[in-house]
Amino acid sequence: MPGKAEGWDSLTAEILKARYLREGEKTWEDICERVAGAIATNEGEYRDFKGLMVRKIFLPSSPTLMNAGTELGQLAACFVVPVEDSVEDIFEAIKTAALIQKTGGGTGFNFSNIRPRGSPALCTDGVASGPLSFMGLFNAATDVIKQFGRRRGANMGVLDVSHDDVISFIRAKRVEGDFSNFNLSVLVPDTFMELIEAGRTEEVWNERTGAKAGEIYSEIVEGIWKNGEPGVLFYDRINRDNFTPDLGSITGTNPCGEEPLLPFESCNLGSINLSLFVKSGEVNWAFLGEVTGTAVRFLDNEIDVNAYPTPEIEKATKMTRKVGLGVMGFHDLLLELEIPYDSDEALELAEKLMGCIDEAAVLESRKLAEEKGPFPEWEKSTWEYPMRNAALTAIAPTGTISLLAGCSAGIEPVFSWAYRRTQTLGREFMVIHPIFEARFRPRLPKAEYERLLEHIYTHGTLQDVEDPEFVNREEKRLFRSALDIGWKTHIDIQAAFQRHCHAGISKTINMPYKASRDEIGKALTYAWKQGLKGLTIYRTGSRERVVLSLKKPE
Repeated sequence: MPGKAEGWDSLTAEILKARYLREGEKTWEDICERVAGAIATNEGEYRDFKGLMVRKIFLPSSPTLMNAGTELGQLAACFVVPVEDSVEDIFEAIKTAALIQKTGGGTGFNFSNIRPRGSPALCTDGVASGPLSFMGLFNAATDVIKQFGRRRGANMGVLDVSHDDVISFIRAKRVEGDFSNFNLSVLVPDTFMELIEAGRTEEVWNERTGAKAGEIYSEIVEGIWKNGEPGVLFYDRINRDNFTPDLGSITGTNPCGEEPLLPFESCNLGSINLSLFVKSGEVNWAFLGEVTGTAVRFLDNEIDVNAYPTPEIEKATKMTRKVGLGVMGFHDLLLELEIPYDSDEALELAEKLMGCIDEAAVLESRKLAEEKGPFPEWEKSTWEYPMRNAALTAIAPTGTISLLAGCSAGIEPVFSWAYRRTQTLGREFMVIHPIFEARFRPRLPKAEYERLLEHIYTHGTLQDVEDPEFVNREEKRLFRSALDIGWKTHIDIQAAFQRHCHAGISKTINMPYKASRDEIGKALTYAWKQGLKGLTIYRTGSRERVVLSLKKPE
């Protein structure tokens, strides 16, 4: 591994300087003081909020860390902007997205209302150009905004599987670099998946185009196999957890898919660092419940102090008061407890952890409803008792804040114990996982430790290291990274968390380069049957430009 490698601490310092430190601030504690001061409503809350952030037990998402206590004041990470079928509405949506993105928010759009390419255009004698042509405008606008240089803009583009242009949509990113500011997902109902599962692939799904269910499904699988897109969103599963169905169906999500939202809704995200909840070899359950309550209060306060990009967003957000409390550091927690990621014990713990967080979050929201009043739509909601927030939990990718916290991202397994991180601040960083380093560096001579790092950086695994002096059997059992873990386990872990999560979960289902199209198809149907709301599958090596990568082969 290159001797000039810049590690975790160097990367964190550069991120703080480039994105989060404001004028006059020099340290992480300075940031925490600013944020806690902006969000707290009294001295006790200020001490609690600051204490959790300084110790990196709970962190809000990047927009809050960047903007709280500043003139900008926009704190939410997730937005869904409706797109209707007229030029005026489309350009209004682009304007709204620009206002959101320049403050650090991510935007999601469902383009299914735009008439298919070639159909009669409104108010002219011409023909419609279809959703993809307008998506190009959204993509270009995001390029221009660049979120004031603090971080790259991000969008989610969704199209219903019944739309006439769905196959063109599925193929939209086959050429790497096209629609570079978009993640794409196809919205599919249970009826579509039931046809696939039953093998009724020859049935016509779209009478207008004649497209068969199997043809569409094969295109989705092919896109995933080639470069990881599109993702899939399961419409019926998402809407079974729509706590305010009277306000309409949910058909859009934020850019990473973990926050399904109604039109114009926004959501504040924050994550609990699970790696810090091990006490005497066990999970500190009481502390987890306590931190969850404080985090919910923090996120709920944000809704009232936030500076919203438009009046429509403020109105929709305050009608439901959704927050997205999630976790990071799950794999690190398992390592601390010496539990392999791909074990029954890990699955049981995943569900128990999220169940604990869910219970504590609901309890705190009920307390807040008594103290401050419930969300305005609660009487028409599916909640049986007054709640301050219509939804409380969502698991984000935590790509940047997990680096600040010094832990593994979200509920992901560690990608590799040594890897190259690119597309961060326009630079390249070599990163070694802290728990791996603490385990192996003290017991191996320097030269042997460097050889082990080089092997992992090249191959992404230590499972094929044959010398027990380097890696013993117990270490192989425990230190299993993303590609050592089968796709079913990836999905099972996501499903375990999803069973107690109100919104969705951002997680990558990693597959090796040699994974077949058939395996990808099976993974999609398995994920649907396991109750996931959506998923992203990535076949290693199928893209040139990725954030996390190993040594390039000679």
